[in-house]
Amino acid sequence: MTVSIGSDHAGYATKERITDWLKAVGICVRDHGTHAADSVDYPDFIHPVGEDIDSGEADFGIAICGSGNGAAMVANKHPGVRCALCWNAELAELARRHNDANVLSIPARFVSMELAMEMVRVFLETAFEGGRHQRRIDKIPLCG
Repeated sequence: MTVSIGSDHAGYATKERITDWLKAVGICVRDHGTHAADSVDYPDFIHPVGEDIDSGEADFGIAICGSGNGAAMVANKHPGVRCALCWNAELAELARRHNDANVLSIPARFVSMELAMEMVRVFLETAFEGGRHQRRIDKIPLCG
């Protein structure tokens, strides 16, 4: 499994912790930064995550910013991305189970580090149910 990850300055510490954990459990990580807590523009670090999903370079993505909204908006501009902004582990599970989300957006300023880590674990461990949900997923794209 390969996970692509990117964050702005608000999500830097969360990204670093998640990246360390992913590597520790043997998951390949494509870390697009940011690599410091200095102020940056989140699209510069989230678009590469979306590109990794679109190209098949990554199986899943994690996009992190202060509110999670900007990161989710940027990620969802990519045609192969289904990014879910999650605030708890139950939403992360449902995003995978029912929506086949392939990118998790984390609001770093509104969740604890422990909760962010739990959301990532649940997101990556949960399988898509398919069935009636696949019909709905098929209706998401506007073109193609």
